[in-house]
Parts: sequence; C-alpha cells; structure tokens
Amino acid sequence: MTQQNTDTTVTGARGLLLAPLRFAYGIYAIAVFLVMALCTLLATLFLPGVQRRRAAARAGARAFLWVAGMPLTVRCLDRLPDGQCVVVSNHASYIDGVVFTAALPPRFGFVIKREMNSVPLAGLLLRRLGSEFVERFNRNRGATDARRVLRNAVSGNSLVFFPEGTFSRDPGLLKFHTGAFLTAARAGCPVVPATVKGTRVALSPKGGLPRPGRIVVEILAPVMVAAESSEIAASQLRDRAREAILSELGEPDTLEAAHPTSEAA
Repeated sequence: MTQQNTDTTVTGARGLLLAPLRFAYGIYAIAVFLVMALCTLLATLFLPGVQRRRAAARAGARAFLWVAGMPLTVRCLDRLPDGQCVVVSNHASYIDGVVFTAALPPRFGFVIKREMNSVPLAGLLLRRLGSEFVERFNRNRGATDARRVLRNAVSGNSLVFFPEGTFSRDPGLLKFHTGAFLTAARAGCPVVPATVKGTRVALSPKGGLPRPGRIVVEILAPVMVAAESSEIAASQLRDRAREAILSELGEPDTLEAAHPTSEAA
C-alpha cells in the first residue's frame, strides 16, 4: 500500500470516528442557540427602551458564542467613532448577525432583508431590537424602505449593513449595493468597514450542522469623502470600503473573477 493510500485510509477512519462527536456538538449548539434566543426574546418583550433590549441581546449573543464553543475576538473596537456612523461588513453566514450583535455596542441597529420580518419569533425579536427591514425584490417597496432607513440615519442613529445583501457558498467578496453608502452620505456620517472571519466554519453556507471555532471581527479605519453630490459620495464610499474589506479579508474578489483584467500581448 502506498503512503498516499495509507494517509487516505487514516483520514477516512478519523472522519468516521469524529462524525458522531460532530453530530452531537451540532445538536448541542442548536439547542443552546434556541434557549438563548428564547431568553433574549422574553427579555426584549419586557424591557423598556430599545437600548436596554439591544444590551440584553448583546449579552445573549455573547453568552451563546461562549457556551457554544465559538469564542469571539473583537479587534480595534476603539476605531468606532463616538458619534453616529454606518458599519459595513462582509457577509459569510447566517450567524453573522448574531456575531455583530455580540461585537458592537447596543447603540447600533441592523438593516436586514425584509424576508426575516416574516420568520416566526425571529421577526418579532428583530422588531423589538429596532431593526430596519428592506425589500430586495420589489423596487417600489424597496424605495419606500430606503427612505425610512434614511430618516432613521438622519435622526442620528448608527446602523449596520451587510452591503453584499447575501452570501455565497464559496469564499469570496461579492458586489456591494450602494444603499448603505448613500445612507451614510446623506446623513453626513462616516462609513466604518469591518470584517468577520470564522463564521463560514461555525455555520457553513453550504449547509450542515454548526461547528466550533474561533470567530474574529475586526473594525477597520473609518472612511469619509467629500463629493459634489450624495450619489458620487456614495459610489466613492462603496469603492473605498470594499477595497479596505477585501484587503483585510483575504478572500477572492468575485468582481475581478467575473471581469478579469486582460493582459497586454
């Protein structure tokens, strides 16, 4: 038997031995999440004021990640401005919202796809936390939602966006939509790029049960631009924020893959 065949056999045997442990952990992590989510929902139903509810959600999210064996490290949190800002991050997994709830101060609200509003219990929890829901497929309703989000931002609230709007099964940074950046430009506040790493392992977008692993959120340097119009400013903010995230993230640029630069002959 060759060395390669031996290594393959050992790897396969190890996988079979670990499979029951991974299954047991996955069921455990789901159970922990459901318990923590229910406790958080109950707290938000009785606590007055959105800041108190967000603080309770932050505590619940941190407790879940710790108990579930997904330790969270937040780097450079001091880069967040003291005042209003818009945080934008790459999106890699369904668990990203939980991670950023744990990572950021409770003054931040989330902008979320409208489909989540109709999810039983989850929609109620998100509404109690002051989340903003945005329609992605109906243009008229999407425009109405965007105006509401803008009014929220103009009134001084700090928001969190995942500007890709979704995530892919494979690693890679997708195209950024301009909504987050137009909101920041019109509100006159900085955009703060951020990266999240480790959530693709913790809850893979390819499906399957959760897995343990370290999760790291890094806050990058705030971005501001001066431009003749909010539309131009939004475009510049989008490009600069995406470049900063791509540089730190270490994942492929899907835009470059879709439109490769032609080499000179």
